[in-house]
Amino acid sequence: MAERTVWKGHIKLSLVSCAVGLYPSASSGGKIRFNTLNRKTGNRVKRQFIDSETEEVVESEEQVKGYLVGKGSYIQVEDEELDALKVESTHTIDIESFVPREEVDERFLDTAYYIAPTDKVSNEAFCVIRDAIRDKGMAGIARIVLARRERMILLEPLDEGLVGTTLHAADEVRDEDKVFDEIKEVKYPKEMKDLAAHIIESKAAHFDPEQFDDRYEEAVAELLKSKEAGKPMKGEPSEKASNVVNLMDALKRSVSAEKAGSNDKKAAPPKKAVAKSKSAKMSVTKTKARKAG
Repeated sequence: MAERTVWKGHIKLSLVSCAVGLYPSASSGGKIRFNTLNRKTGNRVKRQFIDSETEEVVESEEQVKGYLVGKGSYIQVEDEELDALKVESTHTIDIESFVPREEVDERFLDTAYYIAPTDKVSNEAFCVIRDAIRDKGMAGIARIVLARRERMILLEPLDEGLVGTTLHAADEVRDEDKVFDEIKEVKYPKEMKDLAAHIIESKAAHFDPEQFDDRYEEAVAELLKSKEAGKPMKGEPSEKASNVVNLMDALKRSVSAEKAGSNDKKAAPPKKAVAKSKSAKMSVTKTKARKAG
């Protein structure tokens, strides 16, 4: 079954363009979802929109968007009026500039999409654009309209295709000083930092997304399984975090705990080598592409 696009249009580099589609790079499929029920009957409930003054139900065909301009005063806007507002980026990813990838602050990155040609005719032009971006080691900055909103999008080569990551606007990223200003610099013994550095070294690893399981999702699944079988759920007491009274003592105990954990791992029988997942390969490939830039 072919992947479904969330957007179709053209990607354009000066006078060179080709038909492309955007595909989601992440999926929430398989996650446990709940319905809202009536506790007394066990039936699903329906949501309704109620007029704030008349308290009457407003059916979907009678609902319209409104922009508040004063107390109780709105400008009504029809969907057809919004659809009629056409800008070039509605159907075209027009690459406006190229920037060094390392200059893009990670906080501005929002949602990533895979970009690929949607027909055989566009394949050649797409490959030319992709390879030119890769050879220059730069990232493209373009505009695109998604969900009736124009967004800036960062374009990077990934394997045979491109990855487009929508960017937050400048006024959407909060100034860190408003949060960090309250952090006061303190003087502490060098040994404390050395102990913390030792703990970091003992936990050093390579990024592997396969290692990150949703333990909360697993716990919910176990809860549902127990309730379906009519069995009581065995609750495991969670470890409560406590305030550090003696930081030096806590660091020393942490180092001892890490050493003990490391010895346990060495004593355990070796596991069979597992082939890298496609997502892990993608991460490595993407990292290499960025380093090449």
